[in-house]
Amino acid sequence: MPTALPSPGHSFLLGGELPVRRLGYGTAQLTGPGYWGPRGDRQDALAVLRAAVEQGVTLIDTADNYGPDVAEELVAEALHPYREDLVIATKGGVVRTGDSAWHIAGRPEQLRAMCEASLRRLRTDRIDLYQLHRLDPQVPMAEQLGTLDALRQEGKIRHIGLDTLTAEQLEQALSLTGIASVQNRFNLLDRSSDAVLKVCETHGLAFLPWFPLANGALTREGAAALALIADRHGATRGQIALAWLLHHSPALCPTPGTGSPVHLTENLRAREILLSTEDMSRLDALASA
Repeated sequence: MPTALPSPGHSFLLGGELPVRRLGYGTAQLTGPGYWGPRGDRQDALAVLRAAVEQGVTLIDTADNYGPDVAEELVAEALHPYREDLVIATKGGVVRTGDSAWHIAGRPEQLRAMCEASLRRLRTDRIDLYQLHRLDPQVPMAEQLGTLDALRQEGKIRHIGLDTLTAEQLEQALSLTGIASVQNRFNLLDRSSDAVLKVCETHGLAFLPWFPLANGALTREGAAALALIADRHGATRGQIALAWLLHHSPALCPTPGTGSPVHLTENLRAREILLSTEDMSRLDALASA
């Protein structure tokens, strides 16, 4: 008989003090192709956001450049005034000028202006988790993090997060200021950020993996072992891929996005799946297959 693993803990203390449920919701899919402009009916987007919270999500992950502005405005319209247990995470540090145009913008005056604009759009006095969407290679890290630290001291942000960096950069950042979270690409098929995950585990940081379903690849045909395990659990491939993340490390806090209420409910059911040691071994082997 396969040995069942203990149920993965479903909560994480962000910054060591702010509890969130580990399976959250990301808002990128509420915008148009290339994360540009709105997507579909606005009321549908609002309904998905409200459904996420109604089904127990306490971590909403968004960004000022999703739209741009569109996703943050939807979050505020759907969920403000925010429930006491709801954590809103957003990002700054990238400017958009088109659906395929992304410009890193990490000068202190830019970061401050972007944070202030997010505060207005989200209708809040303090952002729970403000993430630097990309480190600007043209600006010293100390200046970028110093700006975020000043905003934290002013009470405009509660915790600082970073997005897309190496383990060495993360260690350097931790030597400069307190960091609560990291976002890097990480999923069942792509574990190139294992070293970053280990730093997160060591320092008690949340790791919010982007593309947790490999940009949809894990929900499509292929990966026979994944399909077999999904069939055994009466689950979808996507649910197993999310369950694997929850079992793989207690630091992983995936925030899969969708514009579909049905798909939202499907994703959140991954919290109920208990994988065995045999399941995990077979799934772990997929990365090198």
